[in-house]
Amino acid sequence: MLTFIYLIAITGEAMSGALAAGRRNMDVFGVAVIAFFTALGGGTVRDILLGNFPVTWTQHPLYIYMTISSGLITIVLARFMRHLHQLFLVLDAIGLVAFTVIGCNVALQLGYDTVVVVMAGITTGIFGGIIRDVLCNRTPQVLRHELYASVSLVVALLYLALLSQGTNENVTLLAAFSVGLLLRMSAIRWRLSLPVFRYSKARWD
Repeated sequence: MLTFIYLIAITGEAMSGALAAGRRNMDVFGVAVIAFFTALGGGTVRDILLGNFPVTWTQHPLYIYMTISSGLITIVLARFMRHLHQLFLVLDAIGLVAFTVIGCNVALQLGYDTVVVVMAGITTGIFGGIIRDVLCNRTPQVLRHELYASVSLVVALLYLALLSQGTNENVTLLAAFSVGLLLRMSAIRWRLSLPVFRYSKARWD
């Protein structure tokens, strides 16, 4: 079940990356690269940090075909994308939760401490978007708009807490997805965000 959700998630993330590339007037190759790294960048960074080699997508060529194809298809469907905005928000929220849970599982299987497991989950959840925004020359939105990285943190903590209590795996996944989706969609609906730190050198001189 989680694998199926993951495939949906990387497809949606690849398409969001392609749209971001389009806003920067990139060529077809640029669109494909941004789509690929948006969808698989988080898992790549996680595997490198955890020393989990070979990197996951290198063992699953289907992921490469799916993400690049999704990015290129987005070019053709771009004119209709504005009508699918709400769907993309939901897919992005699903992707955030799925990537976070998968990241936690990878770190757990490698025997890392809890704090590392949590960071692995967050890294998997948000780093694709960070890479996308850096390559598109803009401040990463996952760190400055509505609750996003913090949602990943909550999902990771809840997931690990339920696992430690011996909760059924399906129940644990359902709880993680329910809470994660509720938090993310609520944040979008009511523009919930963490306090913003603003620093001006002149102000403190």
